[in-house]
Amino acid sequence: MESLKLIKEKLVAATSEEEWITALRSDERTGVKKLLASFDRKVHKEQQKWSDYKARHEFDSTFGEGLVAGVDEAGRGPLAGPVVTAAVILPKNTEALVDVNDSKQLKKKIREALAELIKEHAVSYAVHIQPRQEIDRLNIYEATRQSMLASIGGLQVKPDIVLSDAMPLPIEQPCYDLIKGDARSLSIAAASILAKTTRDAYMEQLALDYPQYGFDKHSGYGTAVHLQAIDTYGICPEHRHSFEPIKTLVQFMRED
Repeated sequence: MESLKLIKEKLVAATSEEEWITALRSDERTGVKKLLASFDRKVHKEQQKWSDYKARHEFDSTFGEGLVAGVDEAGRGPLAGPVVTAAVILPKNTEALVDVNDSKQLKKKIREALAELIKEHAVSYAVHIQPRQEIDRLNIYEATRQSMLASIGGLQVKPDIVLSDAMPLPIEQPCYDLIKGDARSLSIAAASILAKTTRDAYMEQLALDYPQYGFDKHSGYGTAVHLQAIDTYGICPEHRHSFEPIKTLVQFMRED
């Protein structure tokens, strides 16, 4: 009878049901049952991952023949920093990107690793950083829209079809604005990862330039810590003047 330690090592290495695992299911030891339950969860998770990937991959192909570009943004809601958009055209064979998902569902290290994979495998990709000044000049919706157009324009290969995450875009190609597109489309999910990782890196640098605000912790969103820092130190050049409570604070400073 094999030890639990050896069984655990073998189950960790296994990726699918095998004859010896099926035979092991008749083992009445509690420890074995727990190890098998853990193995079953692992297999189910892996199967679900591939199922979700295939659904996202096949979803993109339903919009027609040709090259599909996914477009998404990061940073529409924060009180500080830019909004970042990305456009990505993926190849037909995308199995290397099986883990690509909506960036909000992924941990930071996984997003960063996937961003490099996406850049390596993409037919073409482009990222655009829309600065705070343009957000205040145009409004966040229009600034995001123009940034998405800039991302598409930055692609080295012209797409035949564009899928955007909930943003209608006036372009010559057929464009489909999709609600929760980053969860449904593989190309939009890839774009969301590039946009998110680029913006995170920007905010981490901003945290070094303005350490009193903790931009690397909240990415510029209006958390209690961020609002307290604004109350204590005032605003910096990266704070959006068109967003409350910054807008009121700026008006008060001008009147003063």
